[in-house]
Amino acid sequence: MTDVAIIGGGVIGLASAWRAAQRGLSVTVLDPAPGSGASHVAAGMLCPVSEVQHGEEPLLALSMESARRWPAFAAEVHAASGRDVGHRTEGTLLVAFDDDDLRALEELRRFQEALGLEVSRLRSRACRELEPGLSPRLRGGVLVPGDHQVDNRKLVAALWEACRRVGVRFEPRSVTRLDEVHAERVVLAAGCWSAMLEELPVRPVKGQILRLRFDPADAPLTRTVRALATGRCVYLVPRADGELVIGATMEERGHDTTVTAGAVHDLLRAAIDVVPGVSELELVETNVGLRPGTPDNAPIIGVSTDDERVVYATGHHRNGILLAPVTADAVASILTGDEPPAVVAAFGVGRFRR
Repeated sequence: MTDVAIIGGGVIGLASAWRAAQRGLSVTVLDPAPGSGASHVAAGMLCPVSEVQHGEEPLLALSMESARRWPAFAAEVHAASGRDVGHRTEGTLLVAFDDDDLRALEELRRFQEALGLEVSRLRSRACRELEPGLSPRLRGGVLVPGDHQVDNRKLVAALWEACRRVGVRFEPRSVTRLDEVHAERVVLAAGCWSAMLEELPVRPVKGQILRLRFDPADAPLTRTVRALATGRCVYLVPRADGELVIGATMEERGHDTTVTAGAVHDLLRAAIDVVPGVSELELVETNVGLRPGTPDNAPIIGVSTDDERVVYATGHHRNGILLAPVTADAVASILTGDEPPAVVAAFGVGRFRR
């Protein structure tokens, strides 16, 4: 019997499996197609400051702690797998297309500053000096130097290889009931499918996302740009290899994975408003990811209140890539009887059951 069975082979499951195996546990990952879910479709933004929202201060603390761990985590995954994960640290630029967008962005900046976060207000000209491909119609922006990015698909491949090298076993199968899993401990890291195995407040949140191709020698952007374009939210994430990721919608559509013409149109229109050169790029992929959402948009990390054999690592919503380092460290600590990072204490399942 294996020490630990991890249900789910996305970034959270793979990172947790790797960390647990590093601590000497025998680990098996159960997933019919590891890395093919939301982790495959994600943009890979590491943006705790850019994505902060009113009422989510506890989540901000968790996100900032995980972001702090990311440079060392990326280097360690690279060393353990021999594969680069595309970690980039140029920062993130938030921009506003019209006056209403600028007012909304200014409100966000004031909130960020009130929380003590590092942000810098920029005029339109300064934004275009940083990113010449931006539209001259932009009204202004905010630079967030500490918000970075990683190539999510490279990360998945590297984590899989790191797991393989440290002895993690993979069983390509689905799990329909926890009592059919034979292991000393079970980690539920099945994303939006977790609620099918346990009574958890985790639901799918549909996100449609596009991937375009550009010449790396003539990149339209050099850093992540998040924009408000006449009230529409859009982000553009350039990769060093010539991929531009544009996303993403937020739709309450259950497990629907249909790519719709309207969503593609809206994303492209907003992206072209912000970066006109996008109109000349090759559209190479349209896809849908199902984020595992919770009522407070924060993850569920910790031991089940009903069965001490089960550890939860799910419900990461839009922050799965960002929160992978701190979640994996917490899961490995729980499994070995050590104290998990204090910052995860607020994210147990008990907060929904009180």
